[in-house]
Amino acid sequence: MNIHFDLMEDKVEFFEAESIQELEKKIANQIEINKAIMLRVNNVSHQMFVSEEGRRFYSAVVHFRAK
Repeated sequence: MNIHFDLMEDKVEFFEAESIQELEKKIANQIEINKAIMLRVNNVSHQMFVSEEGRRFYSAVVHFRAK
């Protein structure tokens, strides 16, 4: 029986929230999880959208890369 493991080199994750604080918490939690598989943050891109009702909506894309 042959077992072969490939290391994950890149991973892109998408996040969304209704407040910037909630978005930051989600990203921080995922950073801790990805540390366990030896990935670090390589790049973060974020945007904010305001609906017609005036509600704000935040989103982010985080690129993780192997250490």
